[in-house]
Amino acid sequence: VLTGYFLFSGVQLPKPRDLPVIAFCGLLGIALYHLGLNYGDVTVTAGSASFLIASVPIISALLAAVVLREKLSMRAFAGIGISFAGIVLISLGEGEGEGLTLDAGALYILLAAIATSIFFVIQKPYLARYGAMQFTSYIFWAGTAFLLVFLMDFLAEFRNAPAPATLSAIYLGVFPTAIAYVTWAYALSREPVSKVTSFMYLVPVLGCFIAWLWLGETPTILALFGGIVALAGVALVNTGGKR
Repeated sequence: VLTGYFLFSGVQLPKPRDLPVIAFCGLLGIALYHLGLNYGDVTVTAGSASFLIASVPIISALLAAVVLREKLSMRAFAGIGISFAGIVLISLGEGEGEGLTLDAGALYILLAAIATSIFFVIQKPYLARYGAMQFTSYIFWAGTAFLLVFLMDFLAEFRNAPAPATLSAIYLGVFPTAIAYVTWAYALSREPVSKVTSFMYLVPVLGCFIAWLWLGETPTILALFGGIVALAGVALVNTGGKR
């Protein structure tokens, strides 16, 4: 998708001095993040995975305050904390009394959370220079280059995969990856890191709602309450202050 945009819109190649940063962003935000998340999801429950990924807004906001000198107001800090508490409740509710169960796979997901937090902070200055679409294209090509070590396995799996699995992979590549990363970068180029990353707390909330409608998975009362708490935290971060 992004290569098609590149070919038909006349996007310029990046400047040589920015190539190391682009490669590092591709390694963190694409290769390490997706590898860590997918390997971890093999053994970690969905609730525990949501809990671990919920650390991303906290890590990102703290890194942005140190590296980018972004001011983290008490209102934003409180909102992030409230949303994190909501995700904990959702995770506990999804466990249906079993609580949070962590194993070695949790380390992979934690690695993914740290990698993508660093990526969010590093890319922000370059979004002003290249634009959301252009810079996202760069980091995806860099990330793909690191993942080429799996190319032979991919070709074998692709030949044997059933059609629904292939269609699912195509959907994941187009919508929650190409389109979502570009729109995310667009927002990140215009708002503080803490505000943008706070919207990640909507992911498990919407996930529970979609699973309820699509898969018939009825959320528990605790998960519903956690969703309300998470939404309240996001609202707190993104209200007040200068327009």
